[in-house]
Amino acid sequence: MRFGIIRERKDPPDRRVVLSPTACQNVLAHFPKAQILVESSPIRVFSDDEYRAKDLEVSDAVESCEVFLGVKEVPIDALVPHKKYFFFSHTIKKQPYNRSLLKAVLEKNIELYDHEVITNPKGQRLVAFGRYAGIVGAYNGIRTFGLKFDLFHLPKAETLKDQQALIVELQKINLPNIKILLTGRGRVGNGAKEMLDAMGLKKVGVEEYLKNTFQEPVYCQIDASEYNKRKDNVRGSKADFFKNPQEYRSNFFRFAKVTDFYIAGHFYGDGAPYLYTREDAKQPDFKIKVVADISCDIDGPVATTLRASTIADPIYGYDPRTETETDFKEEGAIAVMAVDNLPCELPRDASNGFGEAFSKYVIPAFFNGDVDGILQRARMTQNGKLTERYAYLQDYVNGKE
Repeated sequence: MRFGIIRERKDPPDRRVVLSPTACQNVLAHFPKAQILVESSPIRVFSDDEYRAKDLEVSDAVESCEVFLGVKEVPIDALVPHKKYFFFSHTIKKQPYNRSLLKAVLEKNIELYDHEVITNPKGQRLVAFGRYAGIVGAYNGIRTFGLKFDLFHLPKAETLKDQQALIVELQKINLPNIKILLTGRGRVGNGAKEMLDAMGLKKVGVEEYLKNTFQEPVYCQIDASEYNKRKDNVRGSKADFFKNPQEYRSNFFRFAKVTDFYIAGHFYGDGAPYLYTREDAKQPDFKIKVVADISCDIDGPVATTLRASTIADPIYGYDPRTETETDFKEEGAIAVMAVDNLPCELPRDASNGFGEAFSKYVIPAFFNGDVDGILQRARMTQNGKLTERYAYLQDYVNGKE
Protein backbone atom coordinates (compact mmCIF):
# COMPACT_ATOMS: atom_id res chain seq x y z
CA MET A 1 0.00 0.00 0.00
CA ARG A 2 1.47 3.35 -1.08
CA PHE A 3 0.51 6.37 1.06
CA GLY A 4 0.97 9.94 -0.09
CA ILE A 5 1.28 12.80 2.38
CA ILE A 6 -0.23 15.63 0.38
CA ARG A 7 0.54 19.33 0.50
CA GLU A 8 -2.12 21.46 2.22
CA ARG A 9 -3.64 23.80 -0.34
CA LYS A 10 -6.55 25.41 1.49
CA ASP A 11 -6.34 29.12 2.21
CA PRO A 12 -5.49 30.29 4.85
CA PRO A 13 -2.55 27.88 4.95
CA ASP A 14 -2.50 25.06 7.50
CA ARG A 15 0.95 23.88 8.57
CA ARG A 16 -0.20 20.64 10.21
CA VAL A 17 0.31 17.18 8.74
CA VAL A 18 -1.18 13.73 9.35
CA LEU A 19 2.19 11.96 9.75
CA SER A 20 5.38 13.58 11.02
CA PRO A 21 8.77 12.29 9.80
CA THR A 22 9.09 10.16 12.95
CA ALA A 23 5.55 8.79 12.54
CA CYS A 24 6.33 7.86 8.94
CA GLN A 25 9.46 6.04 10.06
CA ASN A 26 7.46 4.12 12.68
CA VAL A 27 4.83 3.09 10.13
CA LEU A 28 7.46 1.75 7.75
CA ALA A 29 9.18 -0.14 10.57
CA HIS A 30 5.97 -1.88 11.65
CA PHE A 31 4.41 -2.46 8.21
CA PRO A 32 6.98 -3.70 5.64
CA LYS A 33 4.38 -3.61 2.86
CA ALA A 34 3.72 0.10 3.40
CA GLN A 35 5.36 2.78 1.28
CA ILE A 36 5.21 6.53 1.94
CA LEU A 37 5.77 9.37 -0.50
CA VAL A 38 5.81 12.97 0.73
CA GLU A 39 4.59 15.77 -1.52
CA SER A 40 6.94 18.74 -1.30
CA SER A 41 5.52 21.67 0.67
CA PRO A 42 6.89 25.14 1.48
CA ILE A 43 4.51 25.67 4.41
CA ARG A 44 4.42 22.36 6.29
CA VAL A 45 5.70 22.60 9.88
CA PHE A 46 8.13 19.76 9.12
CA SER A 47 10.37 20.75 6.23
CA ASP A 48 11.08 18.57 3.21
CA ASP A 49 14.61 18.10 4.55
CA GLU A 50 13.28 16.76 7.86
CA TYR A 51 11.49 14.01 5.92
CA ARG A 52 14.57 13.32 3.79
CA ALA A 53 16.62 13.03 6.97
CA LYS A 54 14.43 10.04 7.88
CA ASP A 55 15.12 8.47 4.45
CA LEU A 56 11.67 9.36 3.12
CA GLU A 57 11.12 10.23 -0.52
CA VAL A 58 9.94 13.80 -1.20
CA SER A 59 8.50 14.63 -4.60
CA ASP A 60 6.33 17.09 -6.50
CA ALA A 61 4.45 14.16 -8.06
CA VAL A 62 2.53 11.78 -5.77
CA GLU A 63 -0.10 10.51 -8.22
CA SER A 64 1.34 6.99 -7.98
CA CYS A 65 0.02 6.68 -4.41
CA GLU A 66 -3.19 4.83 -3.66
CA VAL A 67 -4.07 6.65 -0.43
CA PHE A 68 -3.70 10.41 0.06
CA LEU A 69 -3.39 11.77 3.60
CA GLY A 70 -4.30 15.42 4.26
CA VAL A 71 -5.65 17.57 7.06
CA LYS A 72 -7.96 20.26 5.66
CA GLU A 73 -10.34 20.12 2.68
CA VAL A 74 -8.65 19.53 -0.67
CA PRO A 75 -9.58 22.14 -3.31
CA ILE A 76 -11.77 20.58 -6.00
CA ASP A 77 -9.33 21.24 -8.82
CA ALA A 78 -6.57 19.42 -6.89
CA LEU A 79 -8.56 16.21 -6.33
CA VAL A 80 -7.13 13.21 -8.20
CA PRO A 81 -9.88 10.87 -9.48
CA HIS A 82 -10.12 7.21 -8.41
CA LYS A 83 -8.02 7.63 -5.25
CA LYS A 84 -8.57 7.15 -1.54
CA TYR A 85 -8.44 10.38 0.50
CA PHE A 86 -8.30 11.17 4.22
CA PHE A 87 -9.08 14.73 5.32
CA PHE A 88 -11.56 16.76 7.36
CA SER A 89 -14.29 17.28 4.75
CA HIS A 90 -16.66 19.30 6.98
CA THR A 91 -19.66 17.80 5.22
CA ILE A 92 -21.17 15.34 7.73
CA LYS A 93 -23.37 18.10 9.22
CA LYS A 94 -24.44 19.20 5.72
CA GLN A 95 -22.29 22.32 5.81
CA PRO A 96 -23.50 24.41 2.83
CA TYR A 97 -20.05 25.74 1.93
CA ASN A 98 -18.71 22.23 1.18
CA ARG A 99 -21.61 20.72 -0.75
CA SER A 100 -19.76 21.20 -4.03
CA LEU A 101 -16.71 19.45 -2.58
CA LEU A 102 -18.64 16.30 -1.66
CA LYS A 103 -20.37 16.38 -5.03
CA ALA A 104 -16.97 16.56 -6.77
CA VAL A 105 -15.66 13.67 -4.65
CA LEU A 106 -18.54 11.52 -5.92
CA GLU A 107 -18.15 12.65 -9.53
CA LYS A 108 -14.42 11.84 -9.45
CA ASN A 109 -15.08 8.38 -7.96
CA ILE A 110 -12.99 9.16 -4.90
CA GLU A 111 -13.15 7.01 -1.78
CA LEU A 112 -13.39 9.61 1.01
CA TYR A 113 -12.55 8.89 4.65
CA ASP A 114 -13.24 11.74 7.05
CA HIS A 115 -10.96 12.06 10.09
CA GLU A 116 -13.95 13.24 12.11
CA VAL A 117 -15.70 9.89 11.82
CA ILE A 118 -12.75 7.60 12.50
CA THR A 119 -14.23 5.90 15.55
CA ASN A 120 -14.19 2.74 17.61
CA PRO A 121 -17.29 0.48 17.70
CA LYS A 122 -18.73 2.60 20.53
CA GLY A 123 -18.61 5.72 18.37
CA GLN A 124 -15.71 7.34 20.23
CA ARG A 125 -13.31 9.31 18.05
CA LEU A 126 -9.84 7.85 17.66
CA VAL A 127 -7.92 10.67 15.96
CA ALA A 128 -8.44 14.34 16.73
CA PHE A 129 -6.72 17.65 17.38
CA GLY A 130 -9.02 18.50 20.32
CA ARG A 131 -6.38 18.31 23.03
CA TYR A 132 -4.31 20.94 21.23
CA ALA A 133 -7.33 23.18 20.75
CA GLY A 134 -7.73 23.06 24.54
CA ILE A 135 -4.06 23.76 25.18
CA VAL A 136 -3.90 26.77 22.87
CA GLY A 137 -7.41 27.95 23.80
CA ALA A 138 -6.56 28.15 27.49
CA TYR A 139 -3.33 30.01 26.73
CA ASN A 140 -5.12 32.43 24.40
CA GLY A 141 -7.83 33.00 26.98
CA ILE A 142 -5.33 33.92 29.67
CA ARG A 143 -3.55 36.16 27.17
CA THR A 144 -6.93 37.82 26.47
CA PHE A 145 -7.51 38.38 30.19
CA GLY A 146 -4.17 40.13 30.48
CA LEU A 147 -4.87 42.37 27.50
CA LYS A 148 -8.42 43.17 28.60
CA PHE A 149 -7.27 44.55 31.95
CA ASP A 150 -3.74 45.66 30.96
CA LEU A 151 -2.21 43.25 33.46
CA PHE A 152 0.35 41.46 31.28
CA HIS A 153 1.19 40.94 27.62
CA LEU A 154 1.80 37.34 26.62
CA PRO A 155 3.25 36.63 23.16
CA LYS A 156 0.96 35.01 20.60
CA ALA A 157 0.91 31.24 20.74
CA GLU A 158 1.79 30.96 17.06
CA THR A 159 5.17 32.63 17.76
CA LEU A 160 6.17 29.94 20.28
CA LYS A 161 7.63 26.54 19.45
CA ASP A 162 5.56 24.09 21.46
CA GLN A 163 3.35 23.48 24.49
CA GLN A 164 6.28 23.70 26.87
CA ALA A 165 7.12 27.15 25.52
CA LEU A 166 3.52 28.24 26.20
CA ILE A 167 3.78 26.92 29.75
CA VAL A 168 7.03 28.81 30.33
CA GLU A 169 5.29 32.06 29.38
CA LEU A 170 2.27 31.34 31.59
CA GLN A 171 4.49 30.63 34.57
CA LYS A 172 5.98 34.13 34.29
CA ILE A 173 2.69 35.89 35.04
CA ASN A 174 0.65 36.42 38.18
CA LEU A 175 -3.13 36.28 37.93
CA PRO A 176 -5.27 38.24 40.38
CA ASN A 177 -7.65 36.38 42.71
CA ILE A 178 -10.09 35.43 39.97
CA LYS A 179 -12.42 32.48 39.50
CA ILE A 180 -11.98 30.53 36.25
CA LEU A 181 -14.70 28.18 34.99
CA LEU A 182 -13.91 25.40 32.52
CA THR A 183 -16.69 23.39 30.86
CA GLY A 184 -15.92 20.00 29.34
CA ARG A 185 -14.00 16.91 30.41
CA GLY A 186 -13.18 15.53 26.98
CA ARG A 187 -10.04 16.07 24.89
CA VAL A 188 -10.61 19.82 24.64
CA GLY A 189 -11.50 20.41 28.28
CA ASN A 190 -8.67 18.27 29.57
CA GLY A 191 -6.21 19.98 27.20
CA ALA A 192 -7.19 23.30 28.76
CA LYS A 193 -6.90 21.76 32.23
CA GLU A 194 -3.29 20.77 31.48
CA MET A 195 -2.42 24.44 31.07
CA LEU A 196 -4.23 25.61 34.21
CA ASP A 197 -2.50 22.88 36.20
CA ALA A 198 0.88 23.78 34.69
CA MET A 199 0.38 27.30 36.06
CA GLY A 200 -0.08 25.83 39.51
CA LEU A 201 -3.67 27.07 39.82
CA LYS A 202 -5.78 25.54 42.56
CA LYS A 203 -8.68 23.36 41.40
CA VAL A 204 -11.83 23.52 43.54
CA GLY A 205 -15.13 21.64 43.58
CA VAL A 206 -18.49 23.05 42.55
CA GLU A 207 -19.81 23.91 46.02
CA GLU A 208 -16.55 25.57 47.04
CA TYR A 209 -16.44 27.51 43.79
CA LEU A 210 -19.99 28.78 44.10
CA LYS A 211 -19.91 29.74 47.79
CA ASN A 212 -16.36 30.61 48.82
CA THR A 213 -14.00 33.50 48.23
CA PHE A 214 -10.30 32.84 47.79
CA GLN A 215 -7.01 34.64 48.28
CA GLU A 216 -5.60 33.16 45.08
CA PRO A 217 -6.83 32.42 41.54
CA VAL A 218 -8.79 29.15 41.33
CA TYR A 219 -10.56 27.11 38.68
CA CYS A 220 -13.46 24.69 38.56
CA GLN A 221 -13.98 22.11 35.80
CA ILE A 222 -17.57 21.01 35.19
CA ASP A 223 -19.47 18.87 32.69
CA ALA A 224 -23.01 18.85 31.28
CA SER A 225 -24.55 17.24 34.38
CA GLU A 226 -23.42 20.20 36.48
CA TYR A 227 -24.59 23.06 34.27
CA ASN A 228 -27.91 21.51 33.23
CA LYS A 229 -30.84 20.19 35.28
CA ARG A 230 -33.97 18.29 34.37
CA LYS A 231 -37.08 20.41 33.83
CA ASP A 232 -39.08 18.05 36.07
CA ASN A 233 -36.47 18.45 38.86
CA VAL A 234 -35.85 14.70 38.91
CA ARG A 235 -32.18 13.94 39.54
CA GLY A 236 -30.45 13.71 36.18
CA SER A 237 -27.15 12.29 34.99
CA LYS A 238 -24.66 12.94 32.23
CA ALA A 239 -25.82 9.82 30.38
CA ASP A 240 -29.47 10.84 30.67
CA PHE A 241 -28.65 14.35 29.48
CA PHE A 242 -26.99 13.09 26.30
CA LYS A 243 -29.91 10.72 25.68
CA ASN A 244 -32.68 13.25 26.43
CA PRO A 245 -31.24 16.79 26.06
CA GLN A 246 -34.70 18.25 25.41
CA GLU A 247 -35.73 17.33 28.97
CA TYR A 248 -33.13 19.66 30.45
CA ARG A 249 -32.72 23.38 31.03
CA SER A 250 -29.55 25.33 31.70
CA ASN A 251 -28.36 25.67 35.28
CA PHE A 252 -25.30 27.66 34.22
CA PHE A 253 -26.27 31.08 35.52
CA ARG A 254 -25.29 30.19 39.08
CA PHE A 255 -21.73 29.86 37.77
CA ALA A 256 -21.96 33.06 35.69
CA LYS A 257 -22.68 35.02 38.87
CA VAL A 258 -19.29 34.17 40.39
CA THR A 259 -17.04 33.62 37.35
CA ASP A 260 -14.52 36.16 36.04
CA PHE A 261 -13.06 34.14 33.17
CA TYR A 262 -14.87 31.34 31.33
CA ILE A 263 -13.25 28.67 29.11
CA ALA A 264 -15.77 26.81 26.92
CA GLY A 265 -14.35 23.40 26.10
CA HIS A 266 -17.57 21.36 26.04
CA PHE A 267 -19.31 19.49 23.23
CA TYR A 268 -22.69 20.96 22.32
CA GLY A 269 -25.25 18.55 20.88
CA ASP A 270 -28.45 19.23 18.94
CA GLY A 271 -31.41 19.81 21.21
CA ALA A 272 -29.36 20.75 24.26
CA PRO A 273 -30.17 24.00 26.08
CA TYR A 274 -27.92 27.02 25.65
CA LEU A 275 -25.49 27.57 28.52
CA TYR A 276 -26.35 31.26 28.68
CA THR A 277 -28.40 33.55 26.47
CA ARG A 278 -28.07 37.18 25.44
CA GLU A 279 -30.69 38.03 28.04
CA ASP A 280 -28.61 36.29 30.69
CA ALA A 281 -25.59 38.40 29.72
CA LYS A 282 -27.64 41.56 30.28
CA GLN A 283 -28.33 40.74 33.93
CA PRO A 284 -26.49 42.92 36.48
CA ASP A 285 -25.19 39.84 38.33
CA PHE A 286 -23.69 38.27 35.18
CA LYS A 287 -20.02 38.56 36.16
CA ILE A 288 -18.06 36.96 33.28
CA LYS A 289 -15.72 39.48 31.63
CA VAL A 290 -13.53 37.20 29.46
CA VAL A 291 -14.63 34.19 27.39
CA ALA A 292 -12.32 31.74 25.63
CA ASP A 293 -14.81 29.88 23.46
CA ILE A 294 -12.82 26.91 22.18
CA SER A 295 -15.99 25.07 21.12
CA CYS A 296 -16.95 28.08 18.98
CA ASP A 297 -20.58 27.40 18.08
CA ILE A 298 -21.59 30.64 16.39
CA ASP A 299 -24.65 32.46 17.78
CA GLY A 300 -25.38 29.44 19.91
CA PRO A 301 -24.97 28.06 23.43
CA VAL A 302 -22.37 30.66 24.45
CA ALA A 303 -24.34 33.76 23.50
CA THR A 304 -21.38 36.14 23.50
CA THR A 305 -19.83 34.31 20.52
CA LEU A 306 -21.08 36.33 17.54
CA ARG A 307 -18.52 34.98 15.09
CA ALA A 308 -15.31 33.02 14.87
CA SER A 309 -12.19 35.13 15.29
CA THR A 310 -8.86 34.55 13.58
CA ILE A 311 -5.31 33.75 14.61
CA ALA A 312 -4.30 37.14 13.18
CA ASP A 313 -7.03 39.00 15.09
CA PRO A 314 -8.17 36.67 17.88
CA ILE A 315 -10.14 38.94 20.23
CA TYR A 316 -13.30 41.02 19.90
CA GLY A 317 -15.68 42.59 22.36
CA TYR A 318 -19.34 41.79 23.02
CA ASP A 319 -21.60 44.57 24.27
CA PRO A 320 -24.34 42.89 26.35
CA ARG A 321 -26.62 45.93 26.19
CA THR A 322 -26.75 46.18 22.40
CA GLU A 323 -25.91 42.51 21.65
CA THR A 324 -23.32 43.75 19.16
CA GLU A 325 -19.59 43.63 18.63
CA THR A 326 -17.41 46.34 20.14
CA ASP A 327 -13.83 47.03 21.21
CA PHE A 328 -12.97 44.38 23.80
CA LYS A 329 -11.29 46.94 26.04
CA GLU A 330 -14.44 49.05 26.34
CA GLU A 331 -15.82 49.24 29.86
CA GLY A 332 -18.71 46.83 30.15
CA ALA A 333 -17.60 44.81 27.10
CA ILE A 334 -17.02 41.07 27.43
CA ALA A 335 -13.75 40.06 25.75
CA VAL A 336 -14.25 37.07 23.45
CA MET A 337 -11.53 34.81 22.05
CA ALA A 338 -13.23 32.48 19.56
CA VAL A 339 -10.53 31.26 17.16
CA ASP A 340 -11.93 28.17 15.41
CA ASN A 341 -8.63 26.63 14.24
CA LEU A 342 -6.57 26.80 17.44
CA PRO A 343 -4.40 23.69 16.83
CA CYS A 344 -2.90 25.51 13.83
CA GLU A 345 -1.06 27.69 16.35
CA LEU A 346 0.78 24.67 17.71
CA PRO A 347 1.32 22.72 14.46
CA ARG A 348 4.34 20.65 15.47
CA ASP A 349 2.88 19.30 18.72
CA ALA A 350 -0.57 18.87 17.15
CA SER A 351 0.86 16.92 14.20
CA ASN A 352 2.93 14.69 16.47
CA GLY A 353 -0.09 13.81 18.60
CA PHE A 354 -2.39 13.26 15.63
CA GLY A 355 0.19 11.11 13.85
CA GLU A 356 0.66 8.86 16.86
CA ALA A 357 -3.08 8.13 16.95
CA PHE A 358 -3.38 7.73 13.17
CA SER A 359 -0.46 5.28 13.13
CA LYS A 360 -1.94 3.31 16.03
CA TYR A 361 -5.55 3.05 14.86
CA VAL A 362 -5.85 3.70 11.14
CA ILE A 363 -2.73 2.43 9.37
CA PRO A 364 -3.08 -1.13 10.78
CA ALA A 365 -6.59 -1.37 9.30
CA PHE A 366 -5.07 -1.41 5.80
CA PHE A 367 -3.06 -4.52 6.64
CA ASN A 368 -5.33 -6.54 8.96
CA GLY A 369 -8.43 -6.67 6.75
CA ASP A 370 -10.00 -3.82 8.73
CA VAL A 371 -10.82 -6.30 11.46
CA ASP A 372 -12.16 -3.58 13.79
CA GLY A 373 -14.22 -1.79 11.12
CA ILE A 374 -12.20 1.42 11.40
CA LEU A 375 -12.16 2.05 7.65
CA GLN A 376 -15.70 0.85 7.10
CA ARG A 377 -17.14 3.35 9.60
CA ALA A 378 -15.09 6.26 8.24
CA ARG A 379 -15.68 5.54 4.52
CA MET A 380 -18.17 8.13 3.28
CA THR A 381 -18.06 7.42 -0.45
CA GLN A 382 -17.27 4.42 -2.63
CA ASN A 383 -17.75 3.64 -6.32
CA GLY A 384 -19.16 7.11 -6.96
CA LYS A 385 -21.88 6.78 -4.32
CA LEU A 386 -22.42 7.59 -0.68
CA THR A 387 -21.97 4.56 1.56
CA GLU A 388 -24.97 3.31 3.50
CA ARG A 389 -23.81 4.96 6.71
CA TYR A 390 -23.76 8.38 5.01
CA ALA A 391 -26.74 7.99 2.67
CA TYR A 392 -28.50 10.70 4.71
CA LEU A 393 -26.32 13.22 2.83
CA GLN A 394 -27.89 12.45 -0.57
CA ASP A 395 -30.42 15.32 -0.48
CA TYR A 396 -27.59 17.63 0.64
CA VAL A 397 -25.49 16.54 -2.36
CA ASN A 398 -28.48 17.05 -4.65
CA GLY A 399 -28.92 20.59 -3.34
CA LYS A 400 -32.31 19.90 -1.73
CA GLU A 401 -31.08 20.79 1.77
